[in-house]
Amino acid sequence: MSLPLKWEFPGGKIKPGESPEDCLRRELVEELNVKVSVKGVLPSATYDYPDLKVTLYPFICSIEAGKLHANEHAALLWLSLDELPSLDWAEADLSLIVDYCRQRNSVQP
Repeated sequence: MSLPLKWEFPGGKIKPGESPEDCLRRELVEELNVKVSVKGVLPSATYDYPDLKVTLYPFICSIEAGKLHANEHAALLWLSLDELPSLDWAEADLSLIVDYCRQRNSVQP
């Protein structure tokens, strides 16, 4: 664990020949015991940590099968968009939340 006790969205490293969507589907089965359907794609974001550079590929998904279970993590939470900023997020993940909230707030129904 490179960022212990920080909250992160589920996901992982993309394997050779794997699309970001396929990676997410695989990782969610491994990490959370659920199968998902990708409903939307959000802009990717790259973040430079002091010793690591990561690119996150966020998606909007719905659970199609399975029951949430933390297979690889100490805890998991399902939160509303308004509740997300209350957690101690890894910096790369926090930048996605800030961008997504800014985008959502700029769109008027």
